[in-house]
Amino acid sequence: MRVPYPAVPLALAAFAAIAGLAACSDHEPTHIQPAAEVVAALPPGRPAIYAAALDGPESFVRSLYAVYAADGGGLEPLPPGRDPIYGRTLNAMIGADFRKADGEVPYLNHDPICGCQDSDGLTLDSVVVTETGAATAEAVVVFTNLGETRTQTLKLLKEGQSWRVVDVLVPGEPPLTEQLLKVID
Repeated sequence: MRVPYPAVPLALAAFAAIAGLAACSDHEPTHIQPAAEVVAALPPGRPAIYAAALDGPESFVRSLYAVYAADGGGLEPLPPGRDPIYGRTLNAMIGADFRKADGEVPYLNHDPICGCQDSDGLTLDSVVVTETGAATAEAVVVFTNLGETRTQTLKLLKEGQSWRVVDVLVPGEPPLTEQLLKVID
């Protein structure tokens, strides 16, 4: 029987893969560190936030506020509309707001995570996360900054493997996405 040419390389590749797996089977299994341990071992900052975003919504939110509590400086800014802590739609709105400002001060001229331009002595008082769907959650966050206690809700969405902030709700104000939509229309 004659085997078509493309089948031969595929058969060799399959054999090599099986042989490789067999060679590895005598090794001791590697211990994989749980995500929560990895997150806890990282200093506050973007690497910890990105690791926590893979761990779960509460871990993600706590790591966001840990940056403010640790050094008072908050997150180092990234180009508007390109911050991986925000969901795609919110990032697009932030970017559109910045471009529309055309060198002037954009509408969103503060950090929505702390609702501030400056943070000093920020403490995270409480976080209550409610999963609202398979890939959605809401985090009611109470924190104190500059002596003022604030409450806000972060709406979260799991995009791919990571949790992201998709909206910020502050009592008495329209949702952040609604505010931005009015500005960029």
